[in-house]
Amino acid sequence: MTDAERAPLDILLCSPRGFCAGVVRAIDAVERALSLYGPPVYVRHEIVHNRFVVDSLKRKGAIFVDDLSEVPATSAPVIFSAHGVPKSVPEEASGRGLFAIDATCPLVTKVHREAETHHRRGRDIVLIGHAGHPEVIGTMGQLPQGAILLVETLGDVERLRPRDPENLAYVTQTTLSVDDTAEMVAALKRRFPRIAGPPKEDICYATTNRQEAVKRVVPLVDALIVVGSPNSSNSQRLREVAERAGCPISRLVSHASDIDWDEFAFVKRLAVTAGASAPEILVDQIISAFGERRRVTVETVATIDESVFFPLPKVLRDEAAA
Repeated sequence: MTDAERAPLDILLCSPRGFCAGVVRAIDAVERALSLYGPPVYVRHEIVHNRFVVDSLKRKGAIFVDDLSEVPATSAPVIFSAHGVPKSVPEEASGRGLFAIDATCPLVTKVHREAETHHRRGRDIVLIGHAGHPEVIGTMGQLPQGAILLVETLGDVERLRPRDPENLAYVTQTTLSVDDTAEMVAALKRRFPRIAGPPKEDICYATTNRQEAVKRVVPLVDALIVVGSPNSSNSQRLREVAERAGCPISRLVSHASDIDWDEFAFVKRLAVTAGASAPEILVDQIISAFGERRRVTVETVATIDESVFFPLPKVLRDEAAA
């Protein structure tokens, strides 16, 4: 098929998209540790939720484990993922004499510190988040069992029975839907008017910015593709945001081979974005795959410039390593 015979397709590329500062820091931490100390470097949990990234680091010598019990007695670095870990994990690492490096995103650490502050002030804490997500497990694991009450839905808020309704605070997972979380917070405030909240919202800048970019572009397109892994919370939320904004086709794909080409055969305008843990190479591959089938033009729709940067964990910085 010649280029002239291919049906045209306008691709609107959301900006910002892809890696956030916390993800860049976590990946760089693993690569820096491999460079400084050589392989293997152990990583507890996927450093970020993206199979392409994890497989790439494995090829360089990273070994991913679900539990510290899988790490042998070793002097090799053991890195904690960007999602954060319960306090019991660094305590176990210290007890075993492991060389632990914490790559928790600073914005997740902020939530941990908020929860600890509320606890010291005698408050019970309500955490808005998704059960089983590693970030939620890490946040709940900062405090004694029962100190944090998890709510996932508006129904959970209605069923909430805290010990002291007059002495509550809330924190949130950093990768939630901005709109859903606002509804949850409003419901908490209706039930518990004295509930304390964070000085600055806990949903991270990257989650917020990527959702806003999707909202901006959805009225202009027939379909949207989110590049990201199924276990990536922020990627799933991008798909949901598009769906709720009325996008006729909203799909989360890990890579080009996941695309149902028949579903997109009659799409004339397509938006593409990427979750905060998805590398740009996967976006490029998807655009190229469409280019093999359609006569593609690409336009970037930008909503805000991002300039956030987080330095590496101190032990990995040049001056400390030297």
